[in-house]
This record gives sequence, structure tokens and C-alpha cells, in this order.
Amino acid sequence: MTVETIRKRADFLAANRGIRVARPGFVLLAHPNSGRGKRFGVTVTKKIGNAVVRNRMKRRFRELLRVALPGEGLADHDHILIGRDGGVERDFALLRDELAQALARATAGKGDPPRRRKPHGPRN
Repeated sequence: MTVETIRKRADFLAANRGIRVARPGFVLLAHPNSGRGKRFGVTVTKKIGNAVVRNRMKRRFRELLRVALPGEGLADHDHILIGRDGGVERDFALLRDELAQALARATAGKGDPPRRRKPHGPRN
């Protein structure tokens, strides 16, 4: 079974309305995609590091997802991995275990509570 890659920004934004499971190296978002099969996307912000670091992290995450999603992923869901600081240095086997735990939590519907918005300071 092949797993498609998400490329459209709208699909990434829609995933924010789904289940969120945070782990030390990444945040997993899972969102129903109305029958399009198992799809995945990876995003790493510039806060994480330079292009070399971000690309290494994205390669590692893509490989994790390619291995894990066919067996453990949620059917007809989009799966997004958002890189967190320190995720690129984490051991690959540890990341694989954390992804398995995150997928199990998402399958059980046990996401983390929604994030609180950071208040913006007074505008002058």
C-alpha cells in the first residue's frame, strides 16, 4: 500500500483542526480526509536550524512515516509531523517508538488538549 504525500497548504492548515499528540522530538497531527487514504506531510520551521538541519530532519521524518503509516496509521487520515527543537539529534529508534506511541494515542482518540493562544502584548 502506498502512502501519499500532502503538498497543498490548505491540507496542512486543515490538519490543525484534528488530533494533536506532542512528543519530545515532534508533534503529530491527525485529521480525517474524507476517503483520500493515508497521507502524510512534514513541516519544520526555521526556528529549528539552518537548511541543512531542517532538511535532515525532514528526511528522517519522511522515512519514519513511510515505515510506520501503512501498518499503524489511521485509515483515511492526514498525518502531519511538525519538527521540534532537538528532534534532529534524537536517536532514530527512539523517534520510531515515540511515533508508534503517538499513532496509538491518535487511534484511541486521546489527543493533547488544544493549545492556548499566546497573548500578544500591548500595541503601541
